[in-house]
Amino acid sequence: MPLTATDRRALKARAHALDPVVIIGGQGLTPAVLKEIDVSLKGHELIKVKVAGEDRETRLMMLSEICAATGAEAVQSIGRMLVLYRESPEAPPKPARPKRKPARAPKRSFQNVR
Repeated sequence: MPLTATDRRALKARAHALDPVVIIGGQGLTPAVLKEIDVSLKGHELIKVKVAGEDRETRLMMLSEICAATGAEAVQSIGRMLVLYRESPEAPPKPARPKRKPARAPKRSFQNVR
């Protein structure tokens, strides 16, 4: 399901504070890099990928190859940074927070009463 403009804007805002998880180096887009991107998408849903030393057309081609191979959606491409999103099939349940003991009532002091 393609991302709407509203979804894309929200994902861009979330991705702003992220650091790149995968860096594509001089070897280009190898099967090992694709596997690492896939593993990162399983764990994070939203990731940044940095492409080192390629021209714009090559980066956009890599972006389309990554999306086709992993089933991810391209959120944005700024300079050498690619932002990818793939929704997890199952969101892991959030662990229940342990219940805290109720606070004890403060002791009443009758020393200061006049």
